[in-house]
Amino acid sequence: MGETTQAVIAEQFENSLQGTDVLMSPDVEEEATSRTEDEVDEPSMYKVHLLNDDYTTMEFVVEILISVFGKSVENAYGIMLKIHREGIGLCGIYTLEVAETKINTVHRLAQEDGFPLKCSIEKA
Repeated sequence: MGETTQAVIAEQFENSLQGTDVLMSPDVEEEATSRTEDEVDEPSMYKVHLLNDDYTTMEFVVEILISVFGKSVENAYGIMLKIHREGIGLCGIYTLEVAETKINTVHRLAQEDGFPLKCSIEKA
C-alpha cells in the first residue's frame, strides 16, 4: 500500500471513531508476530505382543485379535499360529496410552474367561 492510501485509510478510521472513547495515535504501528513450531514431535510408538501359554485356547486368541486389535479373521488366524509356533506374536503398534489400554483389555477378558493369556509391550 502506498503512503497516500495508508493516510486516507487512517483518516477514514479516525473519522469513524469520532465520539468514541478510543484513543488512537496514527504514529504508532503495531506489528503482530506469531511463531509456529515447524516440527511437531510424533508420539513414541509401542509394539504389543501376545504371549503363548499352555492353557489359553487358540479360539480365544483369535477372538481377542479380532475384537481388541481389529484384525480380520485371516490375519487373526495367522497371528495366532505364529504365537502358537514361536511363542510370541505382534498384535499391533500403538501410542503408549492405546497400547496400555489394549493390554489391560486383553488381561481383563482373559481373566473373565479363566485364561492366563498375557501381553508384552516394547518400544517400537
